[in-house]
Amino acid sequence: MITEHILSILLALPLLGACAVMLLPRHSGAAVKITGLLFSGIAFALSVWMFVVFDEAQPAMQFVEYVSWIPALDIGYSVGIDGISLLLVVLTTFLTPIALLASWDSVKDRLKGFVALMLLLEVGTLGVFVALDLFLFYVFWEFMLIPMYFIIGIWGGADRVYAAVKFFLFTMAGSLLMLVAIIWLGYYASTLPGGHFTTNLLTLYSVAPGIPFAIQSWMFLAFTLSFAIKIPLFPLHTWLPDAHVQAPTAGSVILAGVLLKMGTYGLLRFSIPLFPDATFTYLPYLAILAVIGIVYGALVSWVQPDLKKLVAYSSVSHLGFVVLGLLALNEEGVQGGVLQMVNHGLSTGALFLLVGMIYDRRHTRMIKDYGGLARIMPVYATMFMIVMLSSVGLPGLNGFVGEFLILVGAFTSQVLGSPWYAVAGATGVILAAVYLLWSYQRVFFGRVENPDNKGLRDLSLREWCVLVPVIIVIGWIGVYPKTFLDKSAVATRSVVQRYEEGRRGDVRAVSGMQGTGAVQSGQSGNILAGTGAVRSGQSGSILAGTGAVRSGQSGSILAGTGAVQSGQAGSTLAGTGAVQSGQSGSTLAGTGAVQGGQPGSSMKGTGRTQTRQ
Repeated sequence: MITEHILSILLALPLLGACAVMLLPRHSGAAVKITGLLFSGIAFALSVWMFVVFDEAQPAMQFVEYVSWIPALDIGYSVGIDGISLLLVVLTTFLTPIALLASWDSVKDRLKGFVALMLLLEVGTLGVFVALDLFLFYVFWEFMLIPMYFIIGIWGGADRVYAAVKFFLFTMAGSLLMLVAIIWLGYYASTLPGGHFTTNLLTLYSVAPGIPFAIQSWMFLAFTLSFAIKIPLFPLHTWLPDAHVQAPTAGSVILAGVLLKMGTYGLLRFSIPLFPDATFTYLPYLAILAVIGIVYGALVSWVQPDLKKLVAYSSVSHLGFVVLGLLALNEEGVQGGVLQMVNHGLSTGALFLLVGMIYDRRHTRMIKDYGGLARIMPVYATMFMIVMLSSVGLPGLNGFVGEFLILVGAFTSQVLGSPWYAVAGATGVILAAVYLLWSYQRVFFGRVENPDNKGLRDLSLREWCVLVPVIIVIGWIGVYPKTFLDKSAVATRSVVQRYEEGRRGDVRAVSGMQGTGAVQSGQSGNILAGTGAVRSGQSGSILAGTGAVRSGQSGSILAGTGAVQSGQAGSTLAGTGAVQSGQSGSTLAGTGAVQGGQPGSSMKGTGRTQTRQ
């Protein structure tokens, strides 16, 4: 019973926690903190159990639940996870209690509202990662904006209102475009013979790759722009430094650790598999922007005088690595990109925790105000060094594994087509070492010249409890990444295969739709009288059976149950097989398949022949 509804329970726990917090008396600060920590901790324990029982060999979605919501539009409460979303769900539930514990003493005003909004933020984020319906996904995507807006706008720094409004407007602008694309995609499904409006993701995986390229491009750009803003991808990153710097520590941890991953997750879950042809066309431009982001983010971080802003700009660089890995569209690159999402959440989240701890003591983030802290706070300095080196990509820590896989994938990618993407991206690793090591030197080494730093206390027991779990996972992934790579291996392989099938045309409308087939025509003259699909470049394709015809120009005739793909003209099938002809004159009279490079291929029997020009 629990397994059947585990995702709904997982979504309900922080929601119930937020309601419980709001019912507590206003001045019961300790009870509010404990309640928030308890509900988020139970959610994490449930996600760990889910991680353990997850079948890593199963390519299909697991823990799937479906309840019809708006039957007329085939919109439903449809949730499920694969290995990719599993890792991000666990990351979300792991960081939320840590962020709450980190803000234990730093948030004093309107504590009930803060804890409740943090729990609601967890609900929205988890919903994004488990939704299998595009409308449901959009609801969770937009819902997440509300608590984050108030967390920044109420508990942030001096310019918190400006940062909150900028964050909201940037994200909302992209979201509205995505909503238009979702409606367009559902409407397109309804235009197919026997089709109907739907936002079911698994159904649209079969429908969307067959959309004509011109329409597919607009849909791809609408989805991808929304995700690029959230990542953020250069040059759409300008909202991020303001949001990070002004947000309270807990807000920065969740923003960097989880919310930015919603953008990269969206690329992998929606943009690439739904629109493979458009992905192939626009991929080089996105890869260039990713590489620019890697170098640009590193260079801007190098010159930052504000320690928190330095970490904020480093996210632009590190997320560029993730995007580059995903765009490699091979198993190494995508696996590295997924793992690096987790790595960035841990390393950058921990850096924001550490910056917040020193800010609580000194109320300044300027690097020049520090120096020699290793003498005064040796434990803090050690923790900072470990996390900093993981962000640099030191072997033995988590960052190295993800970056290595990404660079291997980018270097060998046939889709990217050039090893120079990997070479340019690798400069980001060098620059990361430069700006992080230099900032560490200025903050922790040298003499203690500022008298305000001499009385600083080292880490408290609570701060130990905040940092140690993160550092344990950082070391775990660095030493034995197999635990996490195995969980996502089958899912990442499926993404690559779905993209390749979409590019080859193996995935075409209509699977899972009610009806008897689909027609896609460049111009005119397609007739369908069966249960297959016709895609014709120009005219004159006739189907009178249960197969499919794809014709470059004209004159393909099917009178059976197979398929004809003809480069030009004159393919005839009178049986139950398939013909694919480069030019003309292929005949099949049996139950097999012929693919002929030129004319005159014939087959009688039950086999399959494929020849290329």
